[in-house]
Amino acid sequence: MTEDLFGAAGFSSFGLLFLWAIAAYWSSRLAYSSGKKQLHRRSLDLLILILLGELLALVKATIILSSWPTGWPAMQVKLGLELGLFVAPALATLVWSVPRIWRIARIGKGPQGEALPAEVRSSAAHIAMALPVQAVMLGAMTVFFYTFFTAVPLSVKMLVVPALLAAAGTSVQGYRLHRRYLAMRSPAWTKPRLGVRVVRAAAGVLAAAAGLVIWLSAASQISRLPAEMNMAAGVMDYGGGAAPAEALHAHHGVGGTSVATLTGPREGTPDQRFTLTASKKTVALSSGKQVEAWTFNGQLPGPELRVKQGQLVEVTLVNDDIADGVTLHWHGLDVPNAEDGVAGVTQNAVMPGQTHVYRFIASDAGTYWYHSHQQSYVQAGKGLFGSLLVEPIAASTTIKPNELDIPIVAHTYTTVDGTSNTISFGTSDTQEIRQIATGTPVRLRLLNTDNSPLIFKLIGTTFQVAAIDGTDLNGPTDLVGKDLLLAAGGRYDLTFTMPEGQVLLGPQPEKSGGSHAALVMSPDGRDGDFSVAMSQRGDIWDPLTYGSPAAKAVAAFTGHYDREFQLILDKRLGLFDGRFAYSFTINGKLFPDTPMLMVEEGDKVKTTIVNHSSASHPMHLHGHHMLVLSRNGQPSTGSPWWVDTLNVAAGETYEIAFVADNPGLWMDHCHNLQHAMAGMTMHLMYEGITTPYSVGKATSNHPE
Repeated sequence: MTEDLFGAAGFSSFGLLFLWAIAAYWSSRLAYSSGKKQLHRRSLDLLILILLGELLALVKATIILSSWPTGWPAMQVKLGLELGLFVAPALATLVWSVPRIWRIARIGKGPQGEALPAEVRSSAAHIAMALPVQAVMLGAMTVFFYTFFTAVPLSVKMLVVPALLAAAGTSVQGYRLHRRYLAMRSPAWTKPRLGVRVVRAAAGVLAAAAGLVIWLSAASQISRLPAEMNMAAGVMDYGGGAAPAEALHAHHGVGGTSVATLTGPREGTPDQRFTLTASKKTVALSSGKQVEAWTFNGQLPGPELRVKQGQLVEVTLVNDDIADGVTLHWHGLDVPNAEDGVAGVTQNAVMPGQTHVYRFIASDAGTYWYHSHQQSYVQAGKGLFGSLLVEPIAASTTIKPNELDIPIVAHTYTTVDGTSNTISFGTSDTQEIRQIATGTPVRLRLLNTDNSPLIFKLIGTTFQVAAIDGTDLNGPTDLVGKDLLLAAGGRYDLTFTMPEGQVLLGPQPEKSGGSHAALVMSPDGRDGDFSVAMSQRGDIWDPLTYGSPAAKAVAAFTGHYDREFQLILDKRLGLFDGRFAYSFTINGKLFPDTPMLMVEEGDKVKTTIVNHSSASHPMHLHGHHMLVLSRNGQPSTGSPWWVDTLNVAAGETYEIAFVADNPGLWMDHCHNLQHAMAGMTMHLMYEGITTPYSVGKATSNHPE
């Protein structure tokens, strides 16, 4: 986050404010010089500072113009406003202030101790001497505010008020400077005594501090989340579709269809029955390092749930000792809404000693996972997750005969001593060897349960990406030497035939460093040296152009859309729930003020996601799969690319589409769960749906 906050734009904004604040102060002190010698020295110092400030202003302008975003009108407005706020007064400083300061510096030459004539003092106090410099300072202050404390799209208030305050401040300063100039023209003028100046300065500082404290206190209270709120109430966005005539809509729990009724089959004997018990346990990784884990059935990760497509699955969740409660969310599997396992949205959190039963049809074959969606950032991080694998029906051709199926559950654990934070495969944080006979068809199911993207390398064989997020790709082709960037929460199925030599699968984090898990597959059970190959960064594999198109599969996503939404992702410093925080925003807002996307069953929906921040955001929509239409204006030309968790990298724009065919109230959030916890959360809401559940400090439900 530090990198994201203090990039080139951030540092230049900070430097701009710092330099021009000093220049503004020095420019106002010229007229108080005790004699010609001091005036001469101060003038030259001020000129040097102003020239450095002008150079930094040029750098800042270059940064803005060189990264001017095309097709991002919201960011263009913000950057254009920033540009104008410091460029205009900086030019005025060059035209008006610099020549006058230079003349004052030359006039000021004289022997040490020579008094300052009244006409020279009044010239040093001229409004054109200091006002342009102070205007740059006020503009830089406003740019600083826009850079760090606002997110696009800016509201009308945010567009107008800061700029008006800068203009008002410049006017007030102009009035003060002009009055001082008139006073200094009088031969009778004398410099105020030190005590008077100190009192005035202290009064100004105290008044500013008091105002800041009052404002922060009020803003802190305003930012606090409600003690209890119903998740069916929010800021509704109809995406260009018609809003219902009635205002009631059941959004306040009156009438409508409750999510509690949108269950899986309640009757019938389940084909697969599991019990998952949540409890705390200290678990040893393969290196011997200890993890204070929260586990299902005492395992880290939780038990692998493997079922057949079409089977009725029943899972009983038991909470042994997780004090804040737990749930089970089936990540990527499109279950009925009541089975989605989100605390305060589709159920209440399961408290210690309680149980909850989930029942659903495993309708879609593929690679999925489950995790607690109660305090998900903490609980999934500590280990309350596991793999959910739905095998296709017997007649399927997607699984080769005798295929060796290996799930790879990648996660980063923090050890008890706090010294280790390495990527593990299951509980293995070291290199492991698996003997596999030459000619064996192999399927590696990669699951990224971390908060950030992971880069995987598969070395020693050609391979295919057979599926993304549980959906098979059409016509996958052989790959070699490609790095695989997998979104947080995302899954890839890789297939290959075991060669005669060793094959290695290993992760590389976005930032290299440290030792991590690796899987060596070898026909003879012996290891190989992959250190050089692992250290080299290759080209990132691109799903946008991979595989073969399938026109029939995407035919529904042409022509008119019933709803079209735009989600702009950005960042800002500010207050969230009473605390000062660095947060990522959706459409300039944090939860619960983020948009609720309103749809009706059967709607064809298109969403444009624009990432203005400099962090990756794996956007995860519950209960639906999304078809990627384009990235950065380039259409998807390969296999239909279906996702439930889409990694939107910094600067990227995606167009995605889906059919609203699973009624309910669904979370739609960043699956960097730290971002979601800090407000990067929203919902997809079907018309006429209600929920009897609530979230907030007054409840036991805290989904993020």
